[in-house]
Amino acid sequence: MKNQEITIRKITKQLNEPDATDGGFWLPNIQRNFVWKEDQIERLFDSLMRNYPIGTLLIWKTKKGDIKHRKFIDIYKNDTKYTDQYVPKNDKCKLLVLDGQQRLQSLFIGLCGSYNEKELYFHTLSGSYEPPEDIKYIFKFRKEKPDDTWIKLKDIVFGEQDNYSDQHDILKSIHTEITDDEKNRIPKNISTIHQVFKTEERIVYQELDSVDYPELYSDDDVVEIFVRANSGGTPLGKSDLLFSLLTSEWKEAEEKMEGLLEELNKEGYAFTRDFVLKTCLTLLNTGASYKVEKFRQPKVKEEMIHRWADIENSIKSVKDFLYGQTYVRSKKALKSYLTLIPLIYFHYHYKSQWDSLRHLDNYILKTLLAGSFGGSPDGLIDNCIKEIKESGDFNTKKIFNVILSSGRSLEISKEDLLNQNYSKRNDLHLLFNLWYKDMNYCPSYSGNELNIDHIFPTSILREIKFDNDVRRVKYKKEDRDQIGNLMLLTREENGAGGKSDTEPSEWFKDKDEKYLKRHLIPNKPELWNIEKFDEFIKERNQLLTNKFRDELGVLIKEKRNRNII
Repeated sequence: MKNQEITIRKITKQLNEPDATDGGFWLPNIQRNFVWKEDQIERLFDSLMRNYPIGTLLIWKTKKGDIKHRKFIDIYKNDTKYTDQYVPKNDKCKLLVLDGQQRLQSLFIGLCGSYNEKELYFHTLSGSYEPPEDIKYIFKFRKEKPDDTWIKLKDIVFGEQDNYSDQHDILKSIHTEITDDEKNRIPKNISTIHQVFKTEERIVYQELDSVDYPELYSDDDVVEIFVRANSGGTPLGKSDLLFSLLTSEWKEAEEKMEGLLEELNKEGYAFTRDFVLKTCLTLLNTGASYKVEKFRQPKVKEEMIHRWADIENSIKSVKDFLYGQTYVRSKKALKSYLTLIPLIYFHYHYKSQWDSLRHLDNYILKTLLAGSFGGSPDGLIDNCIKEIKESGDFNTKKIFNVILSSGRSLEISKEDLLNQNYSKRNDLHLLFNLWYKDMNYCPSYSGNELNIDHIFPTSILREIKFDNDVRRVKYKKEDRDQIGNLMLLTREENGAGGKSDTEPSEWFKDKDEKYLKRHLIPNKPELWNIEKFDEFIKERNQLLTNKFRDELGVLIKEKRNRNII
């Protein structure tokens, strides 16, 4: 394995360049998509200017003609289709990036392209720390430069002028009034840019050479090295590797997968490729766990390709059931997608019985609330599948027994229910989706989304002190933000001229019984006064408990004695 060193300017010129030395740098299809955000890219350039190490890249030099690979993206947009970046397979020499994609892609976007139509600018007056972010050299993606103290970085890095000429031209172009210290800082910064990006060989990469030494690295060796190299940093999902093995023999795989995910997520869910692949393995009776050898078996790949239409149909059918027949209609409410896999398995293998099933919404509700499929549930999924195969049915009682016998829970404690709070709003979404069944929780227009609002305004509760100590706030944040003090309002109700900081005694005085019942408000006006906050919470908590226990069928247990209430 050879170590190579190269300047940043030179390596960016060799990305996507087949006529460059050794065929230029490319991305193998084994690589996942680019995931860095603007601020991550900007911090990378700050790190480079500060001479911080950015790690060694890992490159595979190969002539293999069957290796699917794609270009680096220069003009990046959020809707970029990676399927459009692939290049025809060829047996020419090429350098495939096994580790370092995010860094090289960031350099390419910053120096040669744009991010969502914004180019990378450098503030020539920066160079001191900017708390609290601890940024020293300020880089920002902008559509245009804000003033003459900013420069487009690519103009310097790929310009042909020497260091001193650039310093002179930039100083001459600045008409903004600056201090002597700032004026002295500009030449230093321009000199650093020349040094970091154009002069010093700052990029170090290790090269696996399968061209001159083909006996050293087999394909399996390269795959194993890739997995180990990508085990740190932003985690590499194993599905990225497994999917690459599938796409090597199924050229339409990426288009099919993207089409399925687009269909699944159009109402606002967040299904992933990882979920789809785990579901595929389960439907084909190979078990839910990820193992590379499964996707290396020709039979598994062939069956997945051959049965894709049926697999896709079953996944979409269960998703349609979820959206149309339950109240779990947002990605925030669907806390575990894996709870759906046993349902998809039943639909796939026993499709004729699907329409006659009952209590599926009860299964979804209880497993989601209790977090039954959290953590690492592969064993639980396999046990559920075993029960379905043995009985030829999806009997919720038997499935629940499987969950319990696997050491998983189907209960939520009363304390856990009532301790849900505004600070953990994501945990509230499932409860509110189920509670407010008759409200459109996921409107088409984001401006119409429902708002979680405090019944007793926090601004008023914060002012209440203990009678014997006026320095101490009586109601702490957890008291003010508890679920007993929260309700769901439309944007109109909570907007300008709406509830805002209106006290409950004023807000509820003209509301009818139906409104109060929907929001589980105790129909006792004397409790709506600020001084009755504690009594209001006590009565409303009981209404909440009764709602989830009696109407929604949630198993609620007392935390201490574990009895069902």
